[in-house]
Amino acid sequence: MKKITAVIMAALLGAALLSGCSGSDNSTDTTASTAGTQQTEAATEGDTEETTAENTTQAETDETVTEKIDISIAALKGPTAIGMVKVMEDAANDMTANHYDFTIAGTADEITASLLSGDIQIAAVPANLASVLYNRSQGGIRVAAINTLGVLYILETGDTIQSVADLEGKTIYSTGAGTTPEYTLRYLLGAYGIDPDQDVTIEYKSEATEVAAILSEADDAVAMLPQPYVTTVMMNNDKVRIALDVTEEWEAVSENGSSVVTGVVAVNSAFLEENQEAVDAFLEEYAASAAFVNESVEEAAALVESFDIFKAAVAERAIPYCNVTFIRGDEMKDKLSGYLQTLFDQNADSIGGAMPEDDFYYAE
Repeated sequence: MKKITAVIMAALLGAALLSGCSGSDNSTDTTASTAGTQQTEAATEGDTEETTAENTTQAETDETVTEKIDISIAALKGPTAIGMVKVMEDAANDMTANHYDFTIAGTADEITASLLSGDIQIAAVPANLASVLYNRSQGGIRVAAINTLGVLYILETGDTIQSVADLEGKTIYSTGAGTTPEYTLRYLLGAYGIDPDQDVTIEYKSEATEVAAILSEADDAVAMLPQPYVTTVMMNNDKVRIALDVTEEWEAVSENGSSVVTGVVAVNSAFLEENQEAVDAFLEEYAASAAFVNESVEEAAALVESFDIFKAAVAERAIPYCNVTFIRGDEMKDKLSGYLQTLFDQNADSIGGAMPEDDFYYAE
């Protein structure tokens, strides 16, 4: 009996020992599992914090990149404003790189003081005016592009003018006495061997309408007018024809790569130094706008009227003759500096008394 009891006790003790071992292993697994879960959660939390930090930094970067600034831009009511009409439309629809506030002025006097002070930061102005303002402000204005080449044309009611040489002995009616049209005409005549004081008679009128009236009354009248007045005259008088493109005739005899330059894009120097990226973005948009105007004349003409520059019917016929362009870099400098030199040689005051220095020309 005692032996049986001893055997039973031994069996119960072995079972207890086996049960104790099994409980010890489960405890170890649970502890390891808990520690692993805590490590995973910690790692996940760290990754989440890092990802959140990266997203926050990226959001701040994106906000910095997309932040727009306000830029005041001006142009004169005429050909120099035509090239920017697509930018004007895009700005109105908030589709431009920055916020643009456009002013279309009737005369240069309305915008020059503001351009010098920086209240207007960018302006499309006559080429010689940009030089005058540069000299007056001792470098406060720079030129970033040529936006309009020559807009002057020789008209006649007959059919006798086929070349500049044919102007000899003629009376030429024009506007712009004492300004760039006069200097341009005198240079052109002289380049073809015609003395503007001896070989022709030039009669200057104060208004293009006066010249138009003369053309309507005479059968053999000769005149020089700019666009869009050329188109307006021709729409009202079918006897008038374009005899010569002054720009083409100039370039044919130019020895320094110059051209007749009507308009340029001028930038306030201080603004340019602080906002070069914004200026460059605008210039890219302007270049695309100029291309649009030349390629989509009818649409561009409608925009010209919508921004009260002049009537769409006139614009549509005038745009192909307005030499809307966008020229930067060395070509800009060559064409513009040669033109300014020609004006300077005739009347230094026409460009502000001195030829601009190299810093006048802003290139990429």
